[in-house]
Amino acid sequence: MLKENFSDLISFLVVARERSFTKAAAQLGVSQSALSHAIRGLEERLELRLLTRTTRSVAPTEAGEKLVESLGPRFAEIEGELEALIEMRENPAGNIRITAGEHAVDSVLWPVLKSFLGDYPDIKVEITVDNTLTDIVSERFDAGIRLGEQVAKDMIAVRIGPEMSMAVVGAPSYLEKHGIPQTPQELQNHRCINMRLPTMGGLYAWEFAKAGRELKVRVDGQLTFNSLRQRIDAAVVGFGLAYVPEDSVREEIADGRLVRVLQPWCESFPGYYLYYPSRKQHTTAFALFVEALRFRQ
Repeated sequence: MLKENFSDLISFLVVARERSFTKAAAQLGVSQSALSHAIRGLEERLELRLLTRTTRSVAPTEAGEKLVESLGPRFAEIEGELEALIEMRENPAGNIRITAGEHAVDSVLWPVLKSFLGDYPDIKVEITVDNTLTDIVSERFDAGIRLGEQVAKDMIAVRIGPEMSMAVVGAPSYLEKHGIPQTPQELQNHRCINMRLPTMGGLYAWEFAKAGRELKVRVDGQLTFNSLRQRIDAAVVGFGLAYVPEDSVREEIADGRLVRVLQPWCESFPGYYLYYPSRKQHTTAFALFVEALRFRQ
């Protein structure tokens, strides 16, 4: 049937339930004359009499009763679904799947989630720690967290962290024995703790910048890891120099277990962004999650 029938069908169901145009008009917020006109129009389009009208009462005809029995439960189901959506808005619930790198989870995501999940006990969050550039669409993630420069142009990106900088660090015992590098090129003469890239399987080239000059240095050493915490621990023990996010070693630098070197060559860069497909319709729970993570200076 034509789409204009739907509002008239709802009007008919209310009249049939209340057995009164007066009560139905009050419920629907329309005049009795407008309601009567709508019912007559519906009957004309269907070419069926749906209501028997007398001066004292209104009752469904046989065809009207069949329509009530058929459509009543369906409209009630739709109404129930709409009420559930409203309740979800008022009491957010649902599942959110996120993929993020190890450092992003530790430094940005988990600190926010600890209070967020307490405020919204019906929201469930699944976090997959993955340092690869995961395709969140094909892998059915709601969103991912990556550095700003790694986010694809067709994604919506929301900044969730401050600017970052990397740090080259080593134990005092290592630096006393092997000396302090003054330039990134001198790292090739040092024992360095390498990181295996999750994609392509190559070793990560340490990146530096100073006064507009960018430089990448490939280093060598006894140890290679694909996780951050082990690289930090290896540096503390004295196995060599490590190249890690500066905020991940603040405690070790403060208490003297690690010493930072080449600091002028480690300029800041855009930090982490939450990203998700622009074409996807998200839930109230996800919208709240995004706002909780949004970076505010």
